[in-house]
Amino acid sequence: MTITTVVFDAYGTLFDVSSAARALAERPGNEAFAPYREAIARDWRTKQLEYSWLRAASGTHCDFWTVTQDGLDWALEAAGLQDELVLREELLAMYWELSAYPEALKVLSILKAQGYNAAILSNGSPDMLQGAVESAGMEILLDAVLSVEDVGVFKPSPRVYEQVEARFGCKPDQVLFVSANGWDAAYGARFGFHTVWINRASAPRDRLPGTPAHTLPDLTDIPTLASDL
Repeated sequence: MTITTVVFDAYGTLFDVSSAARALAERPGNEAFAPYREAIARDWRTKQLEYSWLRAASGTHCDFWTVTQDGLDWALEAAGLQDELVLREELLAMYWELSAYPEALKVLSILKAQGYNAAILSNGSPDMLQGAVESAGMEILLDAVLSVEDVGVFKPSPRVYEQVEARFGCKPDQVLFVSANGWDAAYGARFGFHTVWINRASAPRDRLPGTPAHTLPDLTDIPTLASDL
């Protein structure tokens, strides 16, 4: 069946989650933070994901902003920076304006020109996603920005993926789902989407139910792939 709708995960797929720590380290006067940048970015993202999975599994949902703050607090403490309150506030503020990956806007523009529905489906809360989308100048290129807050559980719950069908009136096999999270691409495939794993780090495939049909190093070839399916 022909693809009608291309859906992207947000964080790590369209938006570079390490860009907040990188931008802060590059600011004049923040030289002392630079040695911690990579560890903070890595641990922050790891805990953000872990906390979302644990909350989904335990039925203790909260919004993604709470998870994001909790993950950063863990990362700062692990680095011995838990008392650096100004640093914490600066990093959190930057998370609302994460850099988009260089090819993201061009890919969305091509999809729009080709007539596809284009959307985000994300764990992010609506206000967080709005901030990131507006900062990147993506709002005119997207037909919908779908958040897990509408169903009250994080990915990979099937209830999250069902939102795409409800919003666009399409069947799963009419959807090309794109995620840089291997686990997300796997469970999207299990749901019935055509899935693409954006494997920027050349990581091994996650051993999970569902297997992404395609693996790409970045977003560049998404329009061509959508046309070929």
